[in-house]
Amino acid sequence: MSDARRLLIPAALALLALPGCQLSPVYAGGNASAPATLLADIAIAPIPERAGFMVRQALEDQFGLAVASPRYRLEIALDDQITAFGVRGDSSAARERRTLRARYRLVDAATGAVLVDDTAAADAGIDRVSSNFAVVAAETTALERLSVDLARQISARLARYARAAKG
Repeated sequence: MSDARRLLIPAALALLALPGCQLSPVYAGGNASAPATLLADIAIAPIPERAGFMVRQALEDQFGLAVASPRYRLEIALDDQITAFGVRGDSSAARERRTLRARYRLVDAATGAVLVDDTAAADAGIDRVSSNFAVVAAETTALERLSVDLARQISARLARYARAAKG
């Protein structure tokens, strides 16, 4: 049996089994879907510090254009940590680990009821080199990537909430 046929048979069987598992796209319906309308109806509360600004920008990119008077408010508290490890001969750190954690709450703006209370986290490894400029640049780049990763996690969780709430 050829290699192509060996790969094609399991793929075809998986496609046949897919309708049986009752999966459906989260964003079925496009801009009119429950997740898309919920995300557009959220105001993101200001988040302090540079990491907060970057996470807020990434969330705005994920959510798209907001409505004029949103029904929900997203409150986020961040914990940004850089931990050094991997000691060199001169007792300096060889690596760093940057961890960004977010505790977020989706609040109904009218009633103040908390609809979603969850956490998200992401981390990145950074090599410490002899140039301080290179280390600062690497830490900044890591923060940018972590902010986007957190925004994606939060957006996905809120989309699942919207889908489940719709029924």
